[in-house]
Amino acid sequence: MTKRIIPDAITSCNLLCGSVATYMATQGAFKWAFVLILAGAFFDFFDGLSSRLLKAPSPIGIQLDSLADDITFGLAPAMMLFCFIKPAVGWWAVIVLLMAAFSALRLAKFNVDERQHDSFIGLATPANAIFWGGICSLPAAVVTCTWLPWTLVVLSLISCYLLNAEIPFFSFKAFKREKTLIISFLVGCLILIGCCIGEAIAYKTKGFALFSGTACIVWYVALNLLMACVRKS
Repeated sequence: MTKRIIPDAITSCNLLCGSVATYMATQGAFKWAFVLILAGAFFDFFDGLSSRLLKAPSPIGIQLDSLADDITFGLAPAMMLFCFIKPAVGWWAVIVLLMAAFSALRLAKFNVDERQHDSFIGLATPANAIFWGGICSLPAAVVTCTWLPWTLVVLSLISCYLLNAEIPFFSFKAFKREKTLIISFLVGCLILIGCCIGEAIAYKTKGFALFSGTACIVWYVALNLLMACVRKS
């Protein structure tokens, strides 16, 4: 019983990070919200790791993990995007909150899908959250461009699709099987992170450094879509 408390406590820290990130989004503190989402991802990784190391899996822990993930990687990024674009598009911004619902659906499917032990079918919710966290960390002036806020609304709907699409996405758990693919991804990420940090230093804007998360997720999605096309051909 004592062993089971540790993974559940770590999961609860994930949920707390997501809850505070959601609040920060409503206050316009998007960078802090994104940092909290990243902290939630850290706890999300270690709750599963601790459960395996302690050999203390529990049905309650599985459900708690999904609930925490929907707050941190579903509601929080959706609220970030809503608050980010609302000044430009008004109440039409509520459309982007669909991401929270589709994230919940994706997590529920993950819990019962036996195909997703060492890979994903559909974009993982943490990856989707990092994508949007990086975008919302950019200077608010970017949404003054007429077409950009509506483009983000459309992209949010594409995110809803990718979260539940029957498209395979590699996981680091499959490193032995997908070694070349994962190394290529990591090398690309290092290049993208370096470029974004360079831009952040040049323009003295921290948001460009956080945008590296978005760039890496775009690279991740593009790489997986390319591999899916190659496998079908």
